[in-house]
Amino acid sequence: MELTEKTLSSKSVFDGRILHITLDEIELPDGKKSKREVVNHPGGVTVAALDEDNNLLFVRQFRYPYKEVVLELPAGKLEKGSTPLENGKRELMEETGAEGYSYISLGQLYPSPGYTSEIIHLYACKVKSQGNANPDDGEFLNVEKIPLDKAVEMVLNNQIPDAKTQVAVLKTAMLIKSGKI
Repeated sequence: MELTEKTLSSKSVFDGRILHITLDEIELPDGKKSKREVVNHPGGVTVAALDEDNNLLFVRQFRYPYKEVVLELPAGKLEKGSTPLENGKRELMEETGAEGYSYISLGQLYPSPGYTSEIIHLYACKVKSQGNANPDDGEFLNVEKIPLDKAVEMVLNNQIPDAKTQVAVLKTAMLIKSGKI
C-alpha cells in the first residue's frame, strides 16, 4: 500500500525565532484531502559525555513548557553553518565547560513525528578536560555528574522524562556493555 502524502499547499501561520509553523493541505494515499499542522524546527543535538570514572555530565534547567526543572544531557538547537557534531561540541563546552574527544554518533531521534520536523542528533564522547560552563545569555543551569549505571536506573525508574536523554543514556550504556565505546 502506498503511504506517501502529497503536499498541495502550505501556508505560514507563525514565524518565530526558533519555530516556523505551517498549515499544509495534503492529499492522502486514497486521494482524499486533509490538513497537517507542521512545526518546522532547525533540529538539535545532545551529547552523552563520559568522564574517566564513567560518570555522565548532566544539566538541570528550568523548562518553561513543563514549568519544572528537567534533568538532561547537554543539548541545544543546530546553528546554521555548523555540522551537528560541531554543534554538539559547542553545546557540551558552553553548558558544562567540558571538552570531549572520541565522539561517536548514536544516530538520530525524531522526538514527535506527528507534528514537528525536528531531528535530534545524538553523540557520545569521552571527557578530555572540564572547566567552567559558559551558558548562553538567559540560560541558567546546574551541572551534575551521575554514574552511568545510576543514570540507566533513573531512566528505567522514570526519573528522567526527557526523551533525547533517555535514548542517549541507554544507547551509550549498551555500547559500553558491548565494548564499542
